[in-house]
Amino acid sequence: MTNDSESGDGPGEGNGESTFTVIVAAAANLGIAVAKAVAGIVSGSSAMLSEAAHSVADTVTEVMLLTALKRSAKPADDDHPVGYAGERYVWALLAAVATFVGGAVFSVYDGIHTLVHGEELGDPLISYIVLAVSFLLEGFSLRTGIRQVKAEAERMKAPFGTYLRHTPDTTVKAVVMEDSAALAGLMLAAGGLLGVQITGSDVWDGVASILIGALLVYVAWVLGRSNAELLIGRPLPRPMRDAVRDELLSVPHVVAVLDLTTLIQGPDEVLVAAKVDFRDVASAEQVEWACEHAETLLRARFPAIRHVYLDPTPARP
Repeated sequence: MTNDSESGDGPGEGNGESTFTVIVAAAANLGIAVAKAVAGIVSGSSAMLSEAAHSVADTVTEVMLLTALKRSAKPADDDHPVGYAGERYVWALLAAVATFVGGAVFSVYDGIHTLVHGEELGDPLISYIVLAVSFLLEGFSLRTGIRQVKAEAERMKAPFGTYLRHTPDTTVKAVVMEDSAALAGLMLAAGGLLGVQITGSDVWDGVASILIGALLVYVAWVLGRSNAELLIGRPLPRPMRDAVRDELLSVPHVVAVLDLTTLIQGPDEVLVAAKVDFRDVASAEQVEWACEHAETLLRARFPAIRHVYLDPTPARP
């Protein structure tokens, strides 16, 4: 016997805030990328060129995240009976790869090239101006992402750091991590330029570029791993699984929950399937009522649960 929620609260309903957060980040990074590229060419700084590559990679990433939000919001159809929510993680995984290839590889290569062959720096003033403006824009974008994560964490009654690590909304997680990495990268680039000015050695600029690349490798790895876990199939956290089991056991005529499977399909879409032992004397009508009542209880406590499948199964001796 199966229950499948047909509520109008579709998975795309929560995409609006995430879309705004990603658009703010994309707009900021596009302008910053152009400014950094011009400053890097004028000053000859490899760290600035690495930061330009960083911003280009972030812009491409956010375009992919917008694609993920749009495509994952499509309603279920005959070919995809549980919807397209999982497509969000495909595009988010590609975005993580773009961060690695477009930003990290170029930054490390440019830093090594500077260390081996050296560079001639021009006037760094324009670089400092661009770095300062970029810091303000990246800070505004990061503030938007953090506000959304804080609101979601408070709604889930979870600490900010814990929610950010485990949230299934990897688009917002990507914006927060990339903007945080961008601010750190800006400080590294500024440190590299300042080191060159103080010591006269371009080694500082090359090292800053390599460190920016290493930072991007870390961000790409964390985001790639998060999306891969969700693509493979990640269950609800154990406390929530225990709560789902307790709700099922509270339903009249339910004797035991023999097997429970939960699957996160999207930020606001969870599937629950369970083998349930009903009272032997329960009628077919009572079993059907119990299934409907179980779904009502689960959706009231966990609005993200969209699909509930219960299989009446006798307990083995």
